[in-house]
Amino acid sequence: MAQPRWYALYTRSRFEKKLMGELNNRQVEVFLPVREVLHRWKDRKKKIWAPLFPGYIFVNHIDTPENRYRVLNTPGAVRFVECAGRAEPVPEEQIMAIRRFLENDLAVDPYPYIQVGMQVEVIAGVLKGARGLLVEKRGKFRFIVQVDMIRQAASVEIAASDVKPI
Repeated sequence: MAQPRWYALYTRSRFEKKLMGELNNRQVEVFLPVREVLHRWKDRKKKIWAPLFPGYIFVNHIDTPENRYRVLNTPGAVRFVECAGRAEPVPEEQIMAIRRFLENDLAVDPYPYIQVGMQVEVIAGVLKGARGLLVEKRGKFRFIVQVDMIRQAASVEIAASDVKPI
């Protein structure tokens, strides 16, 4: 039997959290990476939880017409991220790397998708074994995990000595 795989799903603008709740009610496994940010209004500031990748949610299911219909028939769901007209699964290691960023309370920032750069593997610390890119941002090194299917990425600060080229 086929194994469930992760798929990226486009959402209506600012519907990520509502869609996650609706899909959970339908017994669909979802992953919505969020980060705490300081939001400023004219009269106040407040820390809120915002999606790391606005407009996207990840769904873990077996890709059948019935499952696609159940997901896409949920208010707020737009369509799956596709390649050549078919929903393409997101590699499990990219989902797991993002989860590890968040589970270890690292300061995660959205980062522009990078097509060129040095591929590295983390050799020490809580991210040991994770693969991604190493870039420099304001004089500090950042480790980046890219989610190719949605052309988005996330980054955390890292010591350059904790990574090795692949």
